[in-house]
Amino acid sequence: MFFGLGSSILYLIFRAQNKAYIEQCKVDGTPLADCSLLDKLVTDFTSANFFWLFMVILAYIISNISRTARWQMLLRPLGLNINPLNGFFTIMLGYFANLGFPRIGEFVRAGTLARYEKTEFEKVMGTVVVDRVIDAFSLLIAILLAFVFSFKELSAFLDSMPMSFSGTKLLLLLAVIGLAGVGFVFYLVKNYPDNFLVKKILGFLEGVKAIKDIDRPFWFLFHSVLIWFMYFVMIWVGLYAFGPTVHLGATAGLLLFVVGSLGIVIPTPGGMGTYHALVGACLTFVYSLTAADSFSFANIIFFTIQIGANVLFGALALIVLPILNRAK
Repeated sequence: MFFGLGSSILYLIFRAQNKAYIEQCKVDGTPLADCSLLDKLVTDFTSANFFWLFMVILAYIISNISRTARWQMLLRPLGLNINPLNGFFTIMLGYFANLGFPRIGEFVRAGTLARYEKTEFEKVMGTVVVDRVIDAFSLLIAILLAFVFSFKELSAFLDSMPMSFSGTKLLLLLAVIGLAGVGFVFYLVKNYPDNFLVKKILGFLEGVKAIKDIDRPFWFLFHSVLIWFMYFVMIWVGLYAFGPTVHLGATAGLLLFVVGSLGIVIPTPGGMGTYHALVGACLTFVYSLTAADSFSFANIIFFTIQIGANVLFGALALIVLPILNRAK
């Protein structure tokens, strides 16, 4: 279902871009036989500067090593001194799973680590939730930084987006449902402490509370900053891999990073379609690239990170984890 949603969005974007590309070919006098958007996408990717794409993957690896170290800090108060390789590769496995079913990777990550480290799933899942809550705050900080350093460009991008009042009402409805759900959980915990489900919830909350017991707050903050700085670097150095974006600097990288992150949050596999739509629109309406070049850049970054790195390291995790834990 999610793959269908993502591929449908991607197809609609491709169809619209292809139509515009053909019209531009007519204006430029380019023979229609030489006017294929698919050929352009392939050519742009194969002619990209692979040194900078390697730098993108290197930043990806550094960010996830740092995420592993931060996760170890959350797990330590629970009495879990995990194998760092188990931590790293279960994170990779979670990313891989997200490509098939968005957000299920968090459960796969927690379940796999709990299995290999012989501990309760609920506690590990609690630390994963803390990890993701911190990521949500980090994204908010990145958005604020984009407002500070790219206010004019961000305003131009938002002006180019169709706004929907019904979307606002939907967000309010989800907020009300979320608050009601939290209230219901507290009611269960208070009145039915011996219930099987409540015991699972309490185990989960124990994992969440681990954040107050971390032993090195400075290093926890350092890794939290480094993770998201590397995410930004992945987009920033990615600009140098593609000719039409080489002239764009760090502030453009910050805005594209924020916009792309919002595209990935939307539940399609790795942001398929939604990432292309938002990043492409930002490059076209804010930085005046052609629609075809904007679409090419979005594809280069998407296939390098979401498909290339996530599939490569996710498949490697499937091989390495059983070998690492053979004795268990």
